[in-house]
Amino acid sequence: MLQVLFRDEALLAVQKPPGRIVIPGRGAPEPTLLDDAQAEHGKLWVVHRLDRGTSGVLLFARTAAAHRAVNLAFDRQEVHKRYLALVRGPLPDALRVEAPLVPGRKGRVRVAGPGDPRARQAATRLRVLERFARAEVTALVEAEPETGRTHQIRVHLAHAGAPLAVDPDYGPRSPLRDQAGAVLLERTPLHAAALSLRHPVGGAALAIEAPLPEDLLRVLSWARG
Repeated sequence: MLQVLFRDEALLAVQKPPGRIVIPGRGAPEPTLLDDAQAEHGKLWVVHRLDRGTSGVLLFARTAAAHRAVNLAFDRQEVHKRYLALVRGPLPDALRVEAPLVPGRKGRVRVAGPGDPRARQAATRLRVLERFARAEVTALVEAEPETGRTHQIRVHLAHAGAPLAVDPDYGPRSPLRDQAGAVLLERTPLHAAALSLRHPVGGAALAIEAPLPEDLLRVLSWARG
């Protein structure tokens, strides 16, 4: 059963577990989070997605009218998103990365070269929340994307010299292990911690938060130790 973070007549927000896809992908068929959510809560509309490895706040619309309104809010960049990331590499205390993105190979994304006509503007604000004396995990970082491009935070962290501590596409490929060699983490340590927007019915401010899942809490405990 999915962990419900918010539910009313217009919206449903759940805690997305890592390792799940939201909608059907290009590979072999597999159960999706949308399937599970609809089995538990009825007809839903997808308004945004999270990568397979990412955990955290995932928002669905429960009516067509709410779907239109929230989609418009996303398009207008009126939805504020806050992520937490465990990274490997040096970062200043605060940084704004502004680097346009273009499609890469095999579903990846890369920073655009000068004059690339396919470039789409992308900007992310980064802030170091905590630093660690570990080579494998150097910091806990807050990331606030100003735009909503595919893989934006992952690419911008790598561009800044501090990729996610595990990221087969843009950073270290190997799982994170402790001193004894036991695997601590195999997925990308990126968590959608909070989502803020105006409610599509009435316009009241709505803030939804998702607690860190057990796997990231375990890595944090190890990094602090």
